[in-house]
Amino acid sequence: MAFESKIKTIEWVNNASKMIDQTILPYEFKTVEVTTTEGMYFAIKDMIVRGAPAIGIAGAHGVALSALELKDKNLSYSEFISELEKKGEYLKSSRPTAVNLQWAVDKQLELAKKEEMPVGKLVDLLIQNAVKMENEDIEINKKMGDYGAEVVPKGATILTHCNAGALATVGYGTALGVIRSAYAKDNTIKVFADETRPRQQGARLTTWELTQDGIPTTLITDGMCSYFMSKGMINMVVVGADRIAANGDTANKIGTYTVAISAKYHNVPFYIAAPLSTIDISIKSGKEIPIEERSHEEVTHINGKRVCAEGVNIINPGFDVTPHELISGIITEKGILRPDFTESIRKAFGK
Repeated sequence: MAFESKIKTIEWVNNASKMIDQTILPYEFKTVEVTTTEGMYFAIKDMIVRGAPAIGIAGAHGVALSALELKDKNLSYSEFISELEKKGEYLKSSRPTAVNLQWAVDKQLELAKKEEMPVGKLVDLLIQNAVKMENEDIEINKKMGDYGAEVVPKGATILTHCNAGALATVGYGTALGVIRSAYAKDNTIKVFADETRPRQQGARLTTWELTQDGIPTTLITDGMCSYFMSKGMINMVVVGADRIAANGDTANKIGTYTVAISAKYHNVPFYIAAPLSTIDISIKSGKEIPIEERSHEEVTHINGKRVCAEGVNIINPGFDVTPHELISGIITEKGILRPDFTESIRKAFGK
């Protein structure tokens, strides 16, 4: 039985991409409508929409918006494709780490180039495909949730880092999808959520989501997980992913690697929950994953107020890479992949 989340993060409505503005949660709940390619670029870059699967759907919507922009320019099919590819590359450059964005944009471009047809018909096809991908995302997440729930012990307290929930997807969640499905079977499940500095997605978003759904949640700071693991108060860890290499190395929000090291030391199972679209089989290891460097102001300021000395040096990588040796399993829509990940990932892709 799937737990029904009340949240729909992103959806195609009347030739626009309607999305929850995640930059103002939990202070205010507001949706925005994105109607242009440029608007989608900045919605992704500025994290109005965030989370790898949701960014992927935003990319698919973005290509559909690009097609609508090009529709009335009297372009030939080949000219249309050339311009659409340029807009697709522009969209992909908004955030480099999450492979779902590249995957979704490329899926749309592949569809556009598959067969020559009138531009008007092609635009309709791209819109239909964007909506199809949007709907499929929820079903994929529910499958992952059900597979993941099978490894959650009764009465477990689960630690999660960042936000890999409905807000990071179209509407159910990857890591939080596992938690939702587990809670549907056992309402004694509890959650510890890392605050997730510097943008505090755990504090702002994960706690908001789970309290909306009535799932008992305790907020802790990023440095507390080892303490609670040493006390036996955390039974397992489930996090999302932004890109997974062919060997299982996983990029996720900065701080995930630290959690994984602590979990390994304390013999706490550490799971990744992510759709197959997050696995990039074109790269052999996490060393090849590009890591986004984000604004220094995310570290120096909280709610617009400076919290450190002027002139201090800042480094702000948005992600880190957890080596596959620290991962107990990768929960996907095709089941739980286990070490050796190179082999299990290869089989999952039918290679």
